[in-house]
Amino acid sequence: MNAEPERKFGVVVVGVGRAGSVRIRDLRSPHASSAFLNLIGFVSRRELGNIEEVQQISLEDALSSQEVEVAFICSESSSHEDYIRQFLNAGKHVLVEYPMTLSWAAAQDLWKLAEQKGKVLHEEHVELLMEEFAFLKKEVVGKELLKGSLLFTAGPLEEERFGFPAFSGISRLTWLVSLFGELSLVSATLEERKEDQYMKMTVCLETENKCPLTWIEEKGPGLKRNRHLSFHFKSGSLENMPNVGVNKNIFLKDQNIFVQKLLGQFSEKELAAEQKRILHCLWLAEEIQKYCSSKK
Repeated sequence: MNAEPERKFGVVVVGVGRAGSVRIRDLRSPHASSAFLNLIGFVSRRELGNIEEVQQISLEDALSSQEVEVAFICSESSSHEDYIRQFLNAGKHVLVEYPMTLSWAAAQDLWKLAEQKGKVLHEEHVELLMEEFAFLKKEVVGKELLKGSLLFTAGPLEEERFGFPAFSGISRLTWLVSLFGELSLVSATLEERKEDQYMKMTVCLETENKCPLTWIEEKGPGLKRNRHLSFHFKSGSLENMPNVGVNKNIFLKDQNIFVQKLLGQFSEKELAAEQKRILHCLWLAEEIQKYCSSKK
């Protein structure tokens, strides 16, 4: 990717919230992967005009423009599936913030569509590019897990916009699957107090070796964004995360991965393994949602 680009891919950013704004900043900065991308404009439901000299364009123009070859989808999770489908059908490559869909079947369907169209469909997972994850990955290598837990707390999140907690919190599930392999669902509960904007989802999972893992998402007013973990191995324990440094440019690192895919620099084997992991996490998220719904 260090070579001078022979061509640039025209990009639109769909949705200009936190992630979309970071994407626009990275696309406009002089980075190696940004040299392969040309920011054409952004799409938003709000009338915003221009943002930092980047022009707003309509969804219809983004879909029909020959100049636009790539869509970065940074809108609310509930809209991802529809946008992905529209841009793939229009013959564009797609980068989407996680979760790509709020349904396992829809994700499978969209990957088939991307394959038919010969386009890259990339789901962002910046949590796998964090310093904390790199530290954990080194810590668990070669160790035999006995049991573990991961608790995530944060402020309230609207389910209508971001999906059931197992989907909006899928980055935590992705950590567990990436660290300990494919998991199966044992049980799940959801405690909700909608009038207080409070919810707590408790999920009991199991590794292929039948080791228990507990995943808890707790959200409500006054809860600080925090991650608490506890992993017990035959050879010792890891309780909570030490300070392992600042996460720098994680969205840019994800953009680098996407550009490598555009340039055909990922092997079929690597792409298949990533797709398998993403679909497994979406399948688990859906199973958790079904389990909680059946208990209501």
